[in-house]
Amino acid sequence: MSAVSRSCNPFDEDEEETRGGGEVCGAERQRCLQQEVLRRSAAAADSTARSLSLLYESERVGVAASEELIRQGEALKRTEQMVDKMDQDLKTSQRHINSIKSVFGGLVNYFKAKPPESKPEQNGMPEYYGNNRLKEAVMSSKDQDPKYQESHPNLRRLDNSDSDFSSIDSISSVQRDAYPKNQCLQAYHKKIDNNLDEMSSGLSRLKNLALGLQTEIEEQDDMLDRLTKKVEILDVGIKSTDKKIRQL
Repeated sequence: MSAVSRSCNPFDEDEEETRGGGEVCGAERQRCLQQEVLRRSAAAADSTARSLSLLYESERVGVAASEELIRQGEALKRTEQMVDKMDQDLKTSQRHINSIKSVFGGLVNYFKAKPPESKPEQNGMPEYYGNNRLKEAVMSSKDQDPKYQESHPNLRRLDNSDSDFSSIDSISSVQRDAYPKNQCLQAYHKKIDNNLDEMSSGLSRLKNLALGLQTEIEEQDDMLDRLTKKVEILDVGIKSTDKKIRQL
């Protein structure tokens, strides 16, 4: 009786269709969730890659600024040496003027010790080098130039994004347990981790560049103050010498 009623129930077929449709909907939902996870992972990987590219570009700007600052230091050093040479020539001119003005001045100059003459530098002016901290930071950042070219959107190869997926097999078993089972998802997470590690190293190099620039700027500020005082003294000496020449 129960078998007949079950076979004659008009809703039995609908219940089976509903159960089958629920299973299909669950599989479809799971597939959509997987695609969404992959899409978000891909977006996160692209975001870290863009951030890394901007970091490399900032590093190149810092290196260019450091090299320009070192060239500025060279110019300041040459200027200071020229001012020292002018001051020495001015003292020599004052001695000759004293000799011309009177015999007593000539006798004084004769017995007076001559000012020490600076020896000419070999091969012209000595080269100026920035502080060691800045030089080491510049050299460390210059070593990253190939990575900048690889990460730049206009310079990197078209198949560069596929290279991360080929390294899935090289992941150790311990690392593999830390990543999801999906190979594409593993590749995205591995790429994100590598980009974050590179960003950490890049930020450390940028910090060293900034500290080196600060030290170099402070040293050049001291050089500018010293040069300003020398120029002021030289200006007073030139005016005094000009006045003596007009009195001859």
